[in-house]
Amino acid sequence: MHLQRVIEGIAARMASEKDRGAVRPGDDDSRLGAFGIAVQTADGALLEAGDHAERFPIQSISKVFALTIALEHLGEDLWRRVGREPSGDPYNSIIDLERHQGIPRNPFINPGALVVADVLLAHEEAREGVPEPVRARIAQLLGITEPAQWPPCEAEGLDSPETGHVNRALAHLTRSYGNLEHEVEQVMAVYLHQCAVRLDCGELARAGRYLTLERTGTPTDSAQDVRLARRINALMLTCGQYDGSGEFAYRVGLPAKSGVSGAILAIAPNHASIAVWSPGLDEAGNSALGTRALACLAEETDWSVFGASGLPDERL
Repeated sequence: MHLQRVIEGIAARMASEKDRGAVRPGDDDSRLGAFGIAVQTADGALLEAGDHAERFPIQSISKVFALTIALEHLGEDLWRRVGREPSGDPYNSIIDLERHQGIPRNPFINPGALVVADVLLAHEEAREGVPEPVRARIAQLLGITEPAQWPPCEAEGLDSPETGHVNRALAHLTRSYGNLEHEVEQVMAVYLHQCAVRLDCGELARAGRYLTLERTGTPTDSAQDVRLARRINALMLTCGQYDGSGEFAYRVGLPAKSGVSGAILAIAPNHASIAVWSPGLDEAGNSALGTRALACLAEETDWSVFGASGLPDERL
């Protein structure tokens, strides 16, 4: 079975699903039933189906790209400021941050992402406006040579009172423990702008292709790149789906990072980078249809970080 036919079948299946999750309070629910999928294979093919051309803010998926840049800057020293363990608490828990004296449990919860944003600020050249290293990196990954106005970025709508006050409280508490070097509003600006980058499924899948490296397959793939991809994938697997990470690993078996816009970036090492989008969320805050679609894809392709089941490759 060809992969294009597989993802088209999954898109058709998602269109008939009755339980589509729910958008966050106050968010637009007019596209609740929308679903898009794109698969960027390791050998360069891009396959798409459903509402793959609709753009969405990548939100917390931006934390993957931010973490990549921070690790390139600091290496293992980054882990002095942020942990690598699942939190077991909500992604914006102030109690958890206080319990660990300003050291966030991992870089994918909000306080961890704020620490990473602080690291990026320290390595940005002084310039007017808000530094946008994540936006520049995504443009680079997509081969955009002049990224100043691309990808689209609409940060204004993300700083709502409900989330903005909590994130600032997390940042102030982190700074009180000496784990933020810059002013809270500087850090918040970088964080909001990276969350506001808008991509479609194909662009997101293409941007995540560097994480498919599991071994050096070409002269341009260095051992350092492979190690970096493995470490980020490990964190995506254990921490990338909020409090649903364990269930997601059980059902899908692939490293992934979700965002509350309904997007998920998943990685099948050595095989493909996968992006799905559907705005209805499940109880853990992950795309309901997106999670089901990735479970279907993993089953159809036999892609899993836990080993193949022995199904014949001719299926694809």
